Amino acid sequence: MKAILVMYDSLNRHMLPPYGNAWVKAPNFQRLAERSATFDNCYVGSMACIPARRELHTGRYNFLHRSWGPLEPFDDSMPDMLRRKGIHTHLASDHPHYWEDGGATYHTRYSSWEFFRGQEGDPWKGQIRRPPMPTRLKGALNEKAARQDFVNRQYYPTEDLHPQTLTFDAGEAFIRENHDAESWLLQIETFDPHEPFTSYPKYRDLYPRKNTDAHFDWPPYGPVSDNETDEDIRHARAEYAALVSMCDHSLGRVLDLMDELNLWRDTMLIVCTDHGYMLGEHGWWAKTAQPWFDELAHTPLFIWDPRSGRAGVRRQSLVQMIDIAPTLLDFFGLQATPRMQGVALGKTIDEDLPVREAALFGMHGEHVNVTDGRYVYMRSGPDPDRNAPLYEYTLMPTHMREMFSVEELQDIELAGPFPFSQGVSMMKIVSQPIGYSYRAGTLLFDLLADPGQAHPLFDDAVEHRMATLARDLMRASHAPDEQYERLGLPATGPVDCDQLLARAHADRAEALRLHLAARAQAMRVEVENRRAHAEAVPDR
Repeated sequence: MKAILVMYDSLNRHMLPPYGNAWVKAPNFQRLAERSATFDNCYVGSMACIPARRELHTGRYNFLHRSWGPLEPFDDSMPDMLRRKGIHTHLASDHPHYWEDGGATYHTRYSSWEFFRGQEGDPWKGQIRRPPMPTRLKGALNEKAARQDFVNRQYYPTEDLHPQTLTFDAGEAFIRENHDAESWLLQIETFDPHEPFTSYPKYRDLYPRKNTDAHFDWPPYGPVSDNETDEDIRHARAEYAALVSMCDHSLGRVLDLMDELNLWRDTMLIVCTDHGYMLGEHGWWAKTAQPWFDELAHTPLFIWDPRSGRAGVRRQSLVQMIDIAPTLLDFFGLQATPRMQGVALGKTIDEDLPVREAALFGMHGEHVNVTDGRYVYMRSGPDPDRNAPLYEYTLMPTHMREMFSVEELQDIELAGPFPFSQGVSMMKIVSQPIGYSYRAGTLLFDLLADPGQAHPLFDDAVEHRMATLARDLMRASHAPDEQYERLGLPATGPVDCDQLLARAHADRAEALRLHLAARAQAMRVEVENRRAHAEAVPDR
């Protein structure tokens, strides 16, 4: 048995033809949908990039206990479990966060790995002189990152040298070398279409833009500002779409190999992403700064399972990233550990067997969100002045790009063990989250009536049910006691009516509604224009 996992970063479901997009050129994603099961209700779990990858390894949520950080010594790791059972696991990736303090324990869980440098300001090439940079550079994470990124871009002036291309080259080489061998898992993981949206003329020419004198392929993390026009939004979307088309081309290379080598007969293929990306929807750019709207949280997922041979089918069951580890373990004949919360999806692929009533998702210290597939409930804290108490539980005290400071570590406590930590206690450290969900308030949406999440719902009965679901899933995840206090929910017993917050936060919801209505009108015009252009430009 063999398996290929193709993982993208920040791939928007609504930008793909199998999910209804009519203007982005991505024929290979459509081709994939015709050869696999397409999941219509896949949601994220722990956000953002590295927490999602921890879920990929461990099959369980982590955002209630930890922010961005490495695998812990007590964590199960699906690739490592396979490796220890004699199944070769290989990682080919250009994902720069694996090289940082906060992601440093992931790649070493594989039997072998290879990396390709240069994405998103990766400190790769050393150049003292300032690189050539656009005179009108809009967006960008910060000046230091932008400068380094333009240093790096000098080293991949053509598509064949781009990190994404090199990553798929390595994946193809592994497949050609090992296609007639047994018992391997190949993970081809590209950072694209994560910002910055670096692509090439053959893709960019598919999406004409009016604002050609401005360079805008790296939106900021935050709200769309008054200085950013509707044309800027269209420009950024065009750059993103061009990179999606480049990702689609790389996907086609994998599908071509599946055809050429007849790998469909015995090779599982999973194509997924960690989360989506805001391109002006709801008046926001990027991620992490805003509530986890469906553009971010509702993700594409395609799985081909040669055991059932289900192709060209849609699956409605509610699934998540935490299900991928159990699915791969099951495919290779291994049992998921008792600590894993995910479920093997073999029967869901075959017959759409449901695996959960509701899905929990969120980011450490922000909203705790829950969906049952129809409603999405975003629970914020009740206190406008404090997002507390909140702690990190870890044995690996690193942030994304640095160690925890001495000051952070001076007042640690020893806590636990938790049921998932295999008898191991952890450091308990006061957490400093990126933002605070109270500014948006507690939100409830009905996806059936309002798929664009433009009209917050005030229904006490629905909120009570969803708040109870959220609390119950937190308990099943062994959330620390202070999380209930932070959110104003009871750790045990029924959720009381006076603990519902959506109606109490209606002032923030109304401000959000008016903002979203204006953006929705702009979006409708944009979609109509893009669809008209797509009909005039043939597939390439």
